[in-house]
Parts: sequence; structure tokens; C-alpha cells
Amino acid sequence: MRIHLIAIGGAAMHNMAIALADLGHHVTGSDDEIFEPSKGRLAAKGLLPDSIGWNPDRITKDIDAVILGMHARIDNPELLKAQELGIQVFSYPEFLYDRSKDKTRVVIAGSHGKTTITSMVLHVLKDRNIHFDYLVGAQIEGFETMVQISDAPVIIIEGDEYLSSPIDRRPKFHWYRPHVALITGIAWDHINVFPTWENYVEQFKIFVESLEAESTLVYCTKDETLVGVAQGAQGDFKAVPYDTPEYRIESGRTYLIDSKGEMELNIFGEHNLQNLNGARHVCAALGVSKENFYTSISSFKGASRRLEEIGRNDDTVVYKDFAHSPSKLKATVNAVKQQWDERTLVACMELHTFSSLTKEFLQLYKGTMDVADKAIVFYKKETIEHKKLEPISEEEVKSAFGRDDLMVFTNSEELQGFLRAQSWGGVNLLMMSSGNFGGIKVEDLGAELLTPGRAV
Repeated sequence: MRIHLIAIGGAAMHNMAIALADLGHHVTGSDDEIFEPSKGRLAAKGLLPDSIGWNPDRITKDIDAVILGMHARIDNPELLKAQELGIQVFSYPEFLYDRSKDKTRVVIAGSHGKTTITSMVLHVLKDRNIHFDYLVGAQIEGFETMVQISDAPVIIIEGDEYLSSPIDRRPKFHWYRPHVALITGIAWDHINVFPTWENYVEQFKIFVESLEAESTLVYCTKDETLVGVAQGAQGDFKAVPYDTPEYRIESGRTYLIDSKGEMELNIFGEHNLQNLNGARHVCAALGVSKENFYTSISSFKGASRRLEEIGRNDDTVVYKDFAHSPSKLKATVNAVKQQWDERTLVACMELHTFSSLTKEFLQLYKGTMDVADKAIVFYKKETIEHKKLEPISEEEVKSAFGRDDLMVFTNSEELQGFLRAQSWGGVNLLMMSSGNFGGIKVEDLGAELLTPGRAV
């Protein structure tokens, strides 16, 4: 097939382009901006567009299908040309569903933990030599791409609730019609497209109703809203609830406790233990025994930017995490503090998304960083202006988080200067953002703070 991807530079889109090219399809694409690592990976495969920008001349009658990414607009000239020529235009999730109609579809959904649970399931299935396809929202160890499409009988999909495309305003996960589904929890997000809590919850109700006949729904009982959605849904599915498994922590290590003994894990935090339990039930639905699951999951080290350890010495550990929404932020901060309760925790997060920089949504952060010994919030005023949002003051941020001692920075150099000036003996650092703290290279900063004999 000849396939053209509009907005090929996106994280998922460029991975799809690579996967399709590896299958032997003739793949082209376009975008008005392409950054690393997408740029280098596309170039290595000979898929980087010869010029940046949109050009309707790229769209010709011999193209079999166009995949439209969310970055494009509804008046995109290439999209308009494809519609004029009658070429079928797919959204990303629509195309994925079209290629997986004959597979057993497993969809991991929820407002938090999707990438981690998907990564756990992929890790276990690969370790058990089970043939599968997948779509995951992060680059994970042992997998070259974030998407694979083959003749495998099973596909594991991270089910995002965001919109499918500029011309398809349905949430992505409404497309997939799973045979096995997992929902981690429901915490209001994406308020730019789901303006009310009720509207957001409704998307998950629709998702549950989309399950295929004789399917399995795995859900976390820690979330009251989710329990209500799962128990109130009508459908031909088996409900499988899960909770936090028994565990203990010793010297900064977490041990899972089972009837047959203890197992040391490479992950930690109650939210990750819940994720592990959910992944176990998904794998069980695919025929993996409990014993085999535990054997395989013991070597799982986590997904990229999810409580990722970027350095340590005898006195300090530096972590980075993707946490940005209130539920993710609270779970991540609590996890690090619980894992190292004898150490001081400096937790720093960036307000970066549309939701987090909206005054109404900002109030949901109250109490999310309470257990941190020093709590820091960073945001760029330029980002607020770029998103055309109402300005927020440092005082409003402090009030929203409910901490009078909250430190607020709007300049990345000042933030780095503050962190460099601290003494890190017996202190851990947690950096959380879906952005980059105004250009801070967290790995480099962490290495500098961990340098032996560093003056403070």
C-alpha cells in the first residue's frame, strides 16, 4: 500500500510510519515541525520529508490511504486535497482498529498508569515468548518502536481518551472495541475538550459499553467513580476488580508478598503495585499463569519517564517522572517519600499542559505535594501566553496547592541555581513534568548534583 501520514513528526505517528515501512508499505509524510528524536529516527529509515511544511502536491491519486495526526488542522491543505480526490482518510486509532479487526484486542485505559501497565504487559508477554502487536505511549526498553503491526493474533493497545483527529472528535479508545479492557482510574483531565467532570466520566462509560461480547473488564477498586462506572455498566463482560497487593519496604527496596513468599521488585510506590496487579489480571486473561507473570515481572524496570532513576550515590537518588495531572503528581510524590521515608524529599513539578495552566483546574492540585519536605512548582509565563490562557500569579499557585511554603519559579536559570545551591546529603530529588522545565536537561543537572565532593 501507499500510505501518507499528515503530521508524521508526532511521537505515535512517526512510530507508525516506521512500523508500516518495515512491513514493506510505501510510506510518505509531512509536517510543519519535526523535532528529535522523531527527526533522526525518520531520517534513519529514509522517511523524513524532503521539506518542512504542507504541500498538497504530495497528495496524488495513487495513494491508498492517509493517516491524519492530531497536530494537523481541519483546513490542512493536504487533508483538503485527499478529501477532494476521495482518498480514505483515517484517524490514527481508526487505522489501528482497521488493522486489528481479526485480533484479540487488549486495551489499557484510565487517567493515569496506562503507559506503565501497557509496558508491564508487553514485558511479560515478550519474556514468555508470546507473539503480539502493540501500541504504547512511551519508548520502552527492549522495543525498537512504540507500535508494531504484524500477523500476531493479539494486540495490546494503550487506550488514550484524547480526541482521535481534527475531523474525528471521538476519544481514541472508543475505536478499539476490546476483548480485554483495563481501567486504572478516572481523574478529570483534558478540560479543553471535556469541559465538565460529568462529560469526562461519560467517555469511560461509553468505552465500557463498547466492549465486545464475552469480554473481560479489569478495574481498580481504589477509585470510587470507576467502581460506579464498572458496576453500573450493562454488557456481556466478566468484571475483574483489583487492589493493592501486600508488600513491604526495606532500605529503599520494595518486596511483593505472596502466599508462596516474597519477591524483590525494580519498581515501587502503591500506584505501581496496583498497576502490577492490574497487569497480572490482563495477562491471566491471555493465558499467563500467576507464577509465570511474577517470574517475568521481577525484571521489569519501568517505562521511560515514569519514576525513572537518573542517578544515585550513597546519600541521594534523583528521579524524573512524567507526572503532571493532580492524581499522577500525588501518587508519584507519595511513592518516593514512602520508599525513602528517612530522607528529605525535594519535589519539583512543572505546570505545562493546557489543563494545569487553567485557573479552574489549578485548584485540583490542593494537597498533592503535602508529603514533600520541599515543594517546588515551575511554570513559564510564555507558555500561558502561547496557549492564550488567563495569566496566573505565583500567589495563586501557592494558594491552589495549599502550601504557604511552596516555592514558585518562572525562570529556569533561577530554578537550576536554587537546586545547585542545596546540600544533597540525605536528600532525594524528584523532577516531574510533561515538558522540560524551560530547557533544563534533568540528566545533566542530576549528574552534577550527585558529583562526589561537590561543593555546596
